This record gives sequence, C-alpha cells and structure tokens, in this order.
Amino acid sequence: MVNILSLFTLAALWGGSFLFVRIAANPLGPAVLIETRVAFAALTLLVVSFFLKKSLKFISNIKHFLTLGLFNSALPFLLFAYSAQVLNVSTLAILNSTAPIWGAIIGAVWTRTWLTKEVVFGLVLGMIGVSVLVGWEAINIGDEAIIPMIAALMGAFSYGIATNYAKNAPSVEPFNNAHGSMWASVILVLPLVPFIPVRETISSDIMLSVFALGAVCTGLAYLLYFRLINELGASSALSVTFLIPAFGILWGYLFLGETVGINAIIGTILVVTGTMFVTGFYRKLLPSKLM
Repeated sequence: MVNILSLFTLAALWGGSFLFVRIAANPLGPAVLIETRVAFAALTLLVVSFFLKKSLKFISNIKHFLTLGLFNSALPFLLFAYSAQVLNVSTLAILNSTAPIWGAIIGAVWTRTWLTKEVVFGLVLGMIGVSVLVGWEAINIGDEAIIPMIAALMGAFSYGIATNYAKNAPSVEPFNNAHGSMWASVILVLPLVPFIPVRETISSDIMLSVFALGAVCTGLAYLLYFRLINELGASSALSVTFLIPAFGILWGYLFLGETVGINAIIGTILVVTGTMFVTGFYRKLLPSKLM
C-alpha cells in the first residue's frame, strides 16, 4: 500500500513539473528556467547528501555525469521548456510518456537486435497516439504547434538515449547519479543563459513555481524514484510512466483551466497502451494462466 502511494505521489510530482514549466517558460525563457530548475535540484540533493553522509566524487566521474546530465536532464528539460511556451500541460505530459518507446527503438539500433512483435505493435500504437495529438494541436493551435511538438518528442528521445547509456555506464550509486548529473546540468545550461534572457519581471508566483519545479518535482522526486527502484525493482518503478499523463491532464485542468479534449484522451490511451507493450509491462496485467 505504501509503495502504491509512493508511485502515485511520484507521478503527481512529475506530472506537476509540466504545470510549473508551463507557468514559467514564457516569462523566464527556457534557459533561465532550466538553469534555475537544475540549480535548485542540485542544492536540494546537496543538502540531502549531508544528512545521508554521501560524498560525491564529481571530478573522478565528470565525463559520466556530463553525459548523463546532458541526455537525462539538460537537453530534455530545455526542449520541453521551449515546447511549453506554446503547448499545454496535458500535451507535454503525453509526449513525455513516449520516452520508453524511443528507448526501445534506440536500444534495438544500439544492440543491432530485431524488435519483437509485441514491441512493434506497441510502437505502432504509440505513433498513432502521437499522430492524433499532433494533428489536433496543428488544427487547434496552428502550424506554430508543429515545431514545439517535435521539440517535445526530441526531449523524450533524449530520455531514451539516457536510458540506454545508463545500461552500459560506469557503476555509480543511484543517488550520486542524480546528484552528480544535476550539477553537470548546471554547468551545461549556464552558457545559454546570456543568450536567452528573462523576458518579464519575475513575480513571487513564478519564483515559487520554479522552486517547486526544481526542489520538489526534480530533486525530491529523484529521491523517491530511486527509493522505489530499490524496493520494487526498476521494471515496477517504471509503471510511474503510465500515470504521469493522467496527472498532467488533471493539473492543467485544475490550475490553468485547460480543456480536456477527446484527442488528449485518445492520445493518452494509445501512447500508454503502446508503452506497456514496448516495455512488456502488459504481461503483469494478464492472469498467469494466460501467459
């Protein structure tokens, strides 16, 4: 019961991250927003590391942390922040959930192995779901929605690269991976800040959103995620992926008054179902006699 509650809490936090990104992306601009996000996350994990008495050997693992920070934080965070200037919360959350699909495709190319029929079926469902979203948003928002949607998909693609890299990466404790990659992201994003400055006066609401995004939805959420991996295993912890779109839709509706269109519902069902087939998670939902 405790682990189920933790899964829903994590999904709520990560779904909420798209809400806060949507609120702050236009006033702050993508670079300042994400630099502040990863800085708050890194500082939060630094404080936690003192309490847990964990030392971070950053320099000795700097290449690893920079690689992980680039593909698992800096690049996808920037791409989603860029997309959030146009797209609504639910669309961002749904497109983010395609990360396991991209991970499967990248993994097949990486290892030069054939995809199973189940994985191919899942890929097709996922792509149809994305097409439903892309087509509707292009009609609803206009052609200016196309590039942001591609950027969001590339953010999910970046997560897929990070997942495959992590399988062959140097052996580093999960907490230190999160901690080190956040500081690496601070370094990677910082050079962009002078070129994409703040656009509006920063209000207390915006600063509160950025603090919640960095400290809670990124820093503390990572801690919760790695605890779930230790207690449930990586495959079970992955089930949080299927819950994030629901919370993204919910938070967008409750706090920003976003309408929940039939396209979002259909797209979510298709993408989440496709992801279940790609990851093999659907097998856990079937009775053992049918396996």
